[in-house]
Amino acid sequence: MIAKELYEKDFFEWAMKNAELLRAGRLEDADLEHIAEEIEDMAKSQRRELYNRLRVLLAHLLKWRLQRKPEQESRRWRATINEQRRELDALLEDMPSLRGAVEERLGKAYRVARGSAADETGLPQSEFPEACPFTLDQILDFEYFPE
Repeated sequence: MIAKELYEKDFFEWAMKNAELLRAGRLEDADLEHIAEEIEDMAKSQRRELYNRLRVLLAHLLKWRLQRKPEQESRRWRATINEQRRELDALLEDMPSLRGAVEERLGKAYRVARGSAADETGLPQSEFPEACPFTLDQILDFEYFPE
């Protein structure tokens, strides 16, 4: 069976066959159209992962900002926020070109995070700032926790 026919029938075998063909330099036999599609999908998946981490982190920062009282501060809550920062940091370290995507999608991520924070706290969205109150540097800073 040729590589192109495998794509719909057995993705694993398709991937292995095409990897073999590419390593052998047999580009004419490889399913280049689907390979390009899959590579593009992998890149989009990484961008979605970055957006989701950013969205969750923003919601946590909003909840921290609104609900935090010094006597309620816990290491677990800080750890939860910093875990998202670690994941974002790792993604940006592995793929520095995604930093532009963070800046580009910050507004959208904040709007969604604002809705999530309202849903999770039971508070109206009006309790949260309409525009993102955090700079990108603050969002990514392991020492920053909103007052």
